Order: sequence, then structure tokens, then C-alpha cells
Amino acid sequence: MNVLRIVSVFVLVSVFAGMHAAAQTTINGAGATFPYVLYSKWFDVYKNKTGILFNYQSIGSGGGIKQITEGTVDFGATDGPMKDEQLADAKTKQGSDILHIPMTMGAVVLTYNVEGVSQQLKFAPSVIPDIFLGLIKKWNDPRIAATNPGVKLPNLPIVVVHRSDGSGTTAIFTDYMCKVSNYWKEKVGKGTAVTWAEGTVGAKGNEGVAGQVKQTRGSIGYVELAYAIQNKIAYAQVQNKAGKYVVPSLETVTEAANGSLVNIPADLRASITDPDKGGYPIAGMTWILVYKDQKDQAKGKAIADFLMWAIKDGQSFCKDLYYAPLPKKVIEMCEKKIKTISFGGKPILSGK
Repeated sequence: MNVLRIVSVFVLVSVFAGMHAAAQTTINGAGATFPYVLYSKWFDVYKNKTGILFNYQSIGSGGGIKQITEGTVDFGATDGPMKDEQLADAKTKQGSDILHIPMTMGAVVLTYNVEGVSQQLKFAPSVIPDIFLGLIKKWNDPRIAATNPGVKLPNLPIVVVHRSDGSGTTAIFTDYMCKVSNYWKEKVGKGTAVTWAEGTVGAKGNEGVAGQVKQTRGSIGYVELAYAIQNKIAYAQVQNKAGKYVVPSLETVTEAANGSLVNIPADLRASITDPDKGGYPIAGMTWILVYKDQKDQAKGKAIADFLMWAIKDGQSFCKDLYYAPLPKKVIEMCEKKIKTISFGGKPILSGK
């Protein structure tokens, strides 16, 4: 009897030890705050499905690019694609190309806190850069009033709130600004971090900007749509190239993507801002950054398996969290790209 008990205890300990070891498989990542709401859901669902743990730090796209370049994470995340020189630097340091795998799409919205205004405000492309440059200083400025007839705008100073950290949301927003304003393009430019006008207020992360706008009277900022909805802050319609004022939504982001992805590049670093064929004009893709040549076979396979799940089954979670699912064409391109992830010169997912 004692022998049986000892054997039983040994078997149970072995089983639990195996389960514990499986549960300890951890994939470390860092980067964009833009998709954090969706990624949190994905990582939780995937952990329950496979036992794989994802430790993701929402530190901004600039941080995600930096950490994958330095090799301190298993994957990075960004809403602004890496530049050629950044890719070259990462390859020199890590001995591997970095792949951009789109995960979802979303709208960057102009969110504001204007007391007494209940109507959804409308902004023309020519007005938005001048607000963020500090050239339009009051909410009752004639240029804002012109696109909002019947709205009683207050004689209230405009407080501009922007990201203080390296941000893919900023990259999307400034990419749009460069397309609609040559002055902005020359004076400010685009990227994950830019120099803002004096008197503006910086905040860290989408959550930081949303919180700052919510508590600051007369403020305007830019955040991913999910953050505006979750924080119950007003957000604006923006006029597109067709002259239509568009409400940011899943449908209008998808419309923008379909109009912009006709000539999507093979490396999947695509911009969908200010599309020619309609849709919401300040929209963007968000990418997971992954080493093409993996140093750890088990982790590499875990990452590749997750990416395949995310671009297929994972897309079903997008809409409920206010993100737009990837178009079919992009999913097909992602699948081919994920299959190039390798270990020791051989594709990790060969045969799939």
C-alpha cells in the first residue's frame, strides 16, 4: 500500500511538474499602446488555449523598435513601420532581418473636451495642422466655426495634448498631417516622435493622452478609437479627400484600407492614411516585429504559431474591441511572411 502511495505521489508530482514547466513558457514583447486593448485579450485567450504566457509591456512603438533592435525582447510592436536605416541597424546588431506582420487596423481620432458642446465636431484637413501648430488658438475660431454651423463654440483657449513617448499613434497622425499640409511636412515632419509647438501638453501612451484630455478643459488630442470610447470622451468627424465628413468606425477604417492597399508592398510596411477612395482618413495598421531568423527554436515556433492564430482566429475579437479586422489580401500576405520565419536556416512552420 505504501509503495502504491509513493508511486501515485511520484506520478502526480511528475504530472504537475510537467504542467508547471509548460505554463512557464513565456514570450516577452514590448511596444505599441495603440493595439494594447486587443493584444491583452488575445494573450489571455491564447494562454488559456495553449498555456503559453505573453509578457507584453505597453511602452509605445518607439520603445518596441528599440528593444527588438537591442535584442531584449522576443518580439516588438509598432504602429509606425521601422525605417530602412532602423532595419539595417537591427540586422547588424542581431544578425537577422526584422519582419513586419500586420495584426489589425484602427482609427486615430481627434478627441476633445469642450464644455457645452454636445454635437460631434467636424474638422477640415486644413484646420487640423494649424490647431496642433498653435496657429488656431481659440475654440470659436472662424475656421472651426465654418465647418460646424449651428454649434455654439466657446471663447475658450485650445490646449493641445500629444504623446510624450515614442509612439506609433503619433507616426500615423503625423503621416496624415504631412499628406494634408506641406507646411507641417517641412516644419514638423512625421515619425514616432516629433517636435511639438510650445505650450502643448505631453502625455505617455494612448491611455495618458485620453486621461489628460478627459481632465483638461478646452483640450484636444489624438488617440486610438478604443481609448476614446472606453474613456467616454467626444471625438470628431474628419473630412476626407472626397469632401465627405466621416465618423471614425470599423467600417470606415476598412473602407480606407481597401482604397489604400491596392499596391501594398511585399514587406507589408503600408500606409493607409488619407486614402484616395474614401473612408476615414486618419487610420493605420499596427505590426508585430519579429526576427526572421530565430535563435531559440521552441520560442520561435511558439511565436510563429501565435501569429498564425492571430491573423486567422484572432481577427474575430477585433470588432468588439473597436479594431478593424485585416483585409483578406493582407492576411494571405501575412501567412506567406510568417512561413519564412526560420531556425538554423529552415522554416519553423514547414509543412503547414
